[in-house]
Amino acid sequence: MLTGDTNDEDVSLFDAEEDAGKRSNTSVKHPVASFFHLFFRVCATLVYLLCEIFSSSFIACMVTIILLLSCDFWTVKNITGRLLVGLRWWNQVDDDGRSHWVFESRKGTGKQEASDSRIFWLGLIICPVIWVIFSFSTLFSFRIKWMPIVIMGVVLQGANLYGYVRCKVGGKTSLKKMATNYFGQQFLKQTLSKEEES
Repeated sequence: MLTGDTNDEDVSLFDAEEDAGKRSNTSVKHPVASFFHLFFRVCATLVYLLCEIFSSSFIACMVTIILLLSCDFWTVKNITGRLLVGLRWWNQVDDDGRSHWVFESRKGTGKQEASDSRIFWLGLIICPVIWVIFSFSTLFSFRIKWMPIVIMGVVLQGANLYGYVRCKVGGKTSLKKMATNYFGQQFLKQTLSKEEES
């Protein structure tokens, strides 16, 4: 069963063998998907860091990084999110020409998929943070020619992060509302613990 933000017809999101509950004895259920989830991200980062050492051509470096970032965006959005954590997001245009964002999640992900989930979320969160750090270092070191590439890295990896966070918390839930509720709960816990101590 899928949960999403629209009541449109169901789209086949998950394989029949996954729904049948086949489990592997290995700690990572989808090793190939896990590998490619990290491969393009890590390669784009390494090429950005090392390309000036191995190549004097800015254009070749730029094209290579953009291709790696694009492959990463497509792989994470269309394959690894579905396989590793059971989440998917996309944009759909209805008959009236209006655009709708759809955020879906599979119910009942098992404990056997904990390592897949950990790999997915760590890669999804750490890499955009690295590209944000690159953007500040590019700005402060006055390497302005690299700024469009760094912005593309932040935007592509940030879009996937935003989409999957929306899938995880529910498509209809506002992230601002969720953050407000979380910080409100933390403040309440701190206030109650201080009252208990005194």
